[in-house]
Amino acid sequence: MLCGRETVSRIKMAVGAVGATVVVAGMTTAGLSGLAQASPQPAETVLAGSAVSFTSHVQAIGDVAGSTQLSVQLWLRPQISAAVRFATAVSTPGNALYHRYLSPATYTAQFGATRAQASRVASWLRGQGFTAVHTDSQRNYVRATAPVSRIDAAFRTQVKLYKSSAAVNAGRYTLRANASALSVPASLAGSVLGVTGIDNAAPALPMDRLNIKMSSRTRKGAAPTGACSQYYGQNDVTGLPEKFGTTTFPTEVCGYTAGQLRAAYGARAASSGKGQTIALIELGLTKDMFLTLQDYAAANGIAAPSAKRYEELSLGKNNCGDPANIEEQLDVESSYDMAPGANQIVIGGDACNEGDFGLQGLFDADLAVIDGPGGHPLATITSNSWDSGGENQAPQLTSIEHAYLVRAAAVGVGMYFSSGDSSGVAEPGSDPFSTAVGGTTLGIGASNNRLFETGWSTAVSLLESTKWKLQGEQGAAGGGPSVVWRQPAYQVGVVPHALSRGIGNRGGPVRSVPDISADADQFTGMAVGILSFSKGSPPAFGEILIGGTSLATPLVAGMVTAAQQGLSAPFGFANPVLYKLSGTGAYHDALPLGSTSPSSYRGTFCDAATCRANLLTTFDDQSERMAGYNGQVTLPGYDNMTGLGTPNGQNFIKGLHSLG
Repeated sequence: MLCGRETVSRIKMAVGAVGATVVVAGMTTAGLSGLAQASPQPAETVLAGSAVSFTSHVQAIGDVAGSTQLSVQLWLRPQISAAVRFATAVSTPGNALYHRYLSPATYTAQFGATRAQASRVASWLRGQGFTAVHTDSQRNYVRATAPVSRIDAAFRTQVKLYKSSAAVNAGRYTLRANASALSVPASLAGSVLGVTGIDNAAPALPMDRLNIKMSSRTRKGAAPTGACSQYYGQNDVTGLPEKFGTTTFPTEVCGYTAGQLRAAYGARAASSGKGQTIALIELGLTKDMFLTLQDYAAANGIAAPSAKRYEELSLGKNNCGDPANIEEQLDVESSYDMAPGANQIVIGGDACNEGDFGLQGLFDADLAVIDGPGGHPLATITSNSWDSGGENQAPQLTSIEHAYLVRAAAVGVGMYFSSGDSSGVAEPGSDPFSTAVGGTTLGIGASNNRLFETGWSTAVSLLESTKWKLQGEQGAAGGGPSVVWRQPAYQVGVVPHALSRGIGNRGGPVRSVPDISADADQFTGMAVGILSFSKGSPPAFGEILIGGTSLATPLVAGMVTAAQQGLSAPFGFANPVLYKLSGTGAYHDALPLGSTSPSSYRGTFCDAATCRANLLTTFDDQSERMAGYNGQVTLPGYDNMTGLGTPNGQNFIKGLHSLG
């Protein structure tokens, strides 16, 4: 709906992401060998991990027309083991290489795919009839275009259409994917990590907006009403069925303002992020985003944004819609709340259904930041409010993501990812070189004081006659033990043993998600500014209530941006530093709720006028009775709902500086 009113530079460049094997020193992956398919043609080999997971259980509804043109990217394999060792060293306090980042070009020279690898892949594509064949500037991939008939023949597969669902879809497009694993010449197998652009499954945008269906029985009769609260506990509804020993509950928050969030997390004017640049990764670009930000700042009484510090970069023609509408407003505004003096650059991956819609466009947007146009990254902090799927996603995607996250760490770019909005572990947040941001439920009082903060796991109960009927989980921060990654060194001694045990018979401790957190519960969420448009009238500004780890991620990324102000080197991949601050005053410890907690903190009431049903939303309610429960819990100290906790203002900044 919105994008910058001021003139902004549209840098045209080839972007993309790195290839990598995901079996690395100190870390292993499970299930990355791919699915076995029919025997490949002579002198060819099945590309491990290239089978698309949903094709095994989603109905195919037809073939993609052979004349359909797609632009695909063959991701090149870097020297990942050596790169991981360097990226770890450059990110670890006390190491001789700490913060001695490489330029993108130097990284490519030392660890990237070789020119010979890229040349062989490009030559094969041309021989198969692909056109517009080119290699990106840092040899992350080779990109080429061809009709589906040639893609089918080249990769020994069939590109089919599939039935969409809420779980797997391609937005407004028909879902497509290769029906089997891909084959490539045996001579290229060691050079190619994976292929993107063939399937167009949409990424998950973990943005929490209530969508409850109420039964006709619930609609009948008089219903309690209660206006939403400007601060937590402002308004109460009485005479409700008993729960937690009370019949009175506060109403849901209308949406916290910039001032409330800044106060809750201890943001100060002196630490505004001045001189720093934060990148927000989107798919497509929103209309009049800078105008929206101006209106949002005015409505919230905070400093007006500067056109000189705001920029947009479209990687496509920006004529294929805006899948990130509302998400982009949330990202830009919430990160601005925390770092109003920083430079913002909004990267819009191509949203067209010619190969880039979905993950390929997002991967390219991330690489646009990491590789930059002039010998250095475009930003040193990147906020990604999306995830590519669970850890059962196509293993080639995990490999591709891992490779460019390692590259980001080596060149000094911190990559922050949403941990997801439901029980379970999502990629790329679970990658050991990602900072996974979980979520909390946050109560802010009348004087902007912190009342409570707990792990985000909200259950919903419907009011039916004189009792509450549990409906299950409404939303929760993603997290838990990884089934792919071993425990990274920075988590040793911090993550409790019980939370680092692998599922099943996996040996040894595993990576635990998330790393850090911030407010995410919609019922204690943020008032996000949007513009609405009607023909013949100027755009009208309004605000809507939004939550999710899509909120938590830019909040945390903004706080780290503010903390980076004045330093000679960026934090880069910050997890080793973040975990060294465990148990200190750098964090607010999100604590569990229980029988000793005030009943008013245990949940809120939302009436049918707002939530389409009379609901009781109860907090920190993760348990075996919730679908998808994987052992997540809120605990004192590190837990797998909130990670280390939430940033504690100047103590957080001082702690980072002491190790930076």
